[in-house]
Amino acid sequence: MSEYFIYYASFNIVGVIIFGIMLGHDLLGVDRQEKQVRYDNVLIAFMLYFISDSIWAGVDSGLFPANKLSVLGTNFLNFFLSSYITYTWIRYVMAVEKVKNRDRLLNRFLILLPVLLSIVVMVITYVINPKMLIDENFKTTGLFDFLFVCVPYLILIVVIIYELKKAVRENDSIEKRKHLYVGFFPIMVVLGGLLQILLMPTLPGFCFSCTIFMLIFFIQSLDDTVSTDPLTKLNNRGQLNRYVSQESNLRIEGKQTYIIMMDINYFKQINDTYGHSEGDRALIILSNALVQAVRSKSMPMFLARYGGDEFIIIAHPREESEIDNLKNSIREILSDLCQKENKDYVISVGIGIEKLREENDSFSKCMQRADAKLYEDKERCKKELKGYS
Repeated sequence: MSEYFIYYASFNIVGVIIFGIMLGHDLLGVDRQEKQVRYDNVLIAFMLYFISDSIWAGVDSGLFPANKLSVLGTNFLNFFLSSYITYTWIRYVMAVEKVKNRDRLLNRFLILLPVLLSIVVMVITYVINPKMLIDENFKTTGLFDFLFVCVPYLILIVVIIYELKKAVRENDSIEKRKHLYVGFFPIMVVLGGLLQILLMPTLPGFCFSCTIFMLIFFIQSLDDTVSTDPLTKLNNRGQLNRYVSQESNLRIEGKQTYIIMMDINYFKQINDTYGHSEGDRALIILSNALVQAVRSKSMPMFLARYGGDEFIIIAHPREESEIDNLKNSIREILSDLCQKENKDYVISVGIGIEKLREENDSFSKCMQRADAKLYEDKERCKKELKGYS
């Protein structure tokens, strides 16, 4: 039995060490955003659970005294910590998806409410009849196992459905992958936990599956750090270069490819007159408008900040009219956002559009032509904004 404990606990200890390394890396970072803080809370919850689960294995193996207090204490602690993992994960998902009012006390309580109710049901059941949860051999019953996984798994299933639906509706390939990652993780947690409970209770399948997929998330977060523009949260130029390096991303069968270059008119004047913080705000307003415009269309697109106040979209429409609709949407949405911001300055955008030709054409050549058309469009816009000062 001591071999079983060493075997079982070693998996949990390795998980604690791996998660501790990831947590230490994050805590030493100089720019910890909300999403990263929420992710670190999930890491801490898992580490606490793995430690508790190792103690449970010691009791279950007979290495530690098995009595009503020790069995009840370790199983209830595992139950509480698994519920806490669920809560921290939901908070992480809400940060990733930028859910409105996610930090309001009422909303946080509503998220926690199912977990609290499951704890109350567990306690009441034990008070009424302890043998319904712990038998005479100090082993948990099927009812205990059901209550253990019921609420956490139901909540995780809701998260899975929510993320997969968002992935299906998403056009941007980067955003679609993000939704799939967030939705895929709970699936593996559910499967790993069920495998351990139903088939191999002496194998820490839950720990094993969670460690693997938290590592995947950690690697993904590192990739996001090097591929995402820190100000606008769009793809950066490095990610653009990686995207266009694959010919399959540029030429899609049955679709055309357009490169759209954009920048802000009179951007230098905004910086010089109102300061660089307002210049940054103008970039964020434009990036938000571009994101909304891209998400409102059904064609595949890639959006990135090219550099400075320049942005680029690689779009794959079936018809040229879709590009005209996109251009109009960008300007309409930008105008609406500017009115809501009520700024003292005008934010308008020059747009240059060029089609990638079928033969002897490249991304760089097409982008140069789009850039030339951008400056033609900027001159037209400046004439329309003749009274701007």
